[in-house]
Amino acid sequence: MADSKTEMRKPVFAKVDQLRPGTNGHTLTVKVVSSKMVLQKGRSGRPDGPQMRQMRIVECLVGDETGMIVFTARNEQVDLLKPNTTVILRNAKIDMFKGSMRISVDKWGRIEITDPADFTVKEDNNLSLVEYELVNVVEE
Repeated sequence: MADSKTEMRKPVFAKVDQLRPGTNGHTLTVKVVSSKMVLQKGRSGRPDGPQMRQMRIVECLVGDETGMIVFTARNEQVDLLKPNTTVILRNAKIDMFKGSMRISVDKWGRIEITDPADFTVKEDNNLSLVEYELVNVVEE
């Protein structure tokens, strides 16, 4: 390595209305509006293992002053995303589900609970209600 010191980059905070399909690496501050349990089941790590791990998936409506989007929370993330909580999503990515956008944080990202935000969520701009269609462009 030529440079022994690596500079930490300051995160660039995005707004919900800037999110686009197929993008990743987003850092946002959002407020949880509501949450709905989609899947909850217990599963064993190994067939002969005594420990039972629970699998939980919750769809939360999160947003900021520019709009809202559905966040897919998995397992431990479910406990952090309670309604009226303000969270920072770091390294979030946009997944497509049935033609609409969902935001999620995988093992490379992080969810942090932060101080209550002083913005009001813009509830009439839900990006998850916009349906996208994959179009293949053929260049001649």
